[in-house]
Amino acid sequence: QVQLVESGGGLVQHGGSRRLSCAASGVILSFYFMGWYRQVPGKQRELVSGITSGGNTNYADAVKGRFTISRDNARNTAYLQMNSLKPEDTAVYYCGVGGRYWGQGTQVTVQ
Repeated sequence: QVQLVESGGGLVQHGGSRRLSCAASGVILSFYFMGWYRQVPGKQRELVSGITSGGNTNYADAVKGRFTISRDNARNTAYLQMNSLKPEDTAVYYCGVGGRYWGQGTQVTVQ
C-alpha cells in the first residue's frame, strides 16, 4: 500500500521560510516523477515543483528562485524548501508521485 505523508506546514510570516517533507512508503520515489502541488479554495491544483527519476527539477515561475525541491533516496523522502514566502503562497501543499499517488496535504499559511 502506497502512503505519502506530508509534514512541515504551518503559519509563517511574510518573508519567512518553511521546509515541507513527503515521506513515502510502498513506492520508491526515485523511480518516478515526484511533484509538489498546491491548491487554494476555488482553484485547480497546480504544480509548484517537480523532480524526475533522473534528478532533473523544474519550478513554476511564481516560485523560481525561492523554492527548492530535493529528494533523499536513502530516506525515500522528498522535500520542498520554501524561502521568501509571500501571502500568495498560502495553500494546501500536496506531494504527488507519478500523477497517481497523493498525500493528504499540509496547510501553509503566510501572513
